[in-house]
Amino acid sequence: MDTFLYTVAGPLFLISVAAHFYVRLHLRPKEDPDSEDYYYEFEDLQRGVARYTRWSKITFAAAAIAVLLLFIATVI
Repeated sequence: MDTFLYTVAGPLFLISVAAHFYVRLHLRPKEDPDSEDYYYEFEDLQRGVARYTRWSKITFAAAAIAVLLLFIATVI
């Protein structure tokens, strides 16, 4: 069981961390002088911000799940 968890969680962690860095560097909306005019409640209505937020949450959650699986494999 431990080897299964290691083989699943290890690559999942590496892939999700790499994807999270990609999202943070390439999907982040560009600084726009008009972007300061938007209120924070309406930022999700913009496509770029909504996509960036969604993928950022997905990749961070995948990394957290992978770390949890690695911890379980280490303890058990």
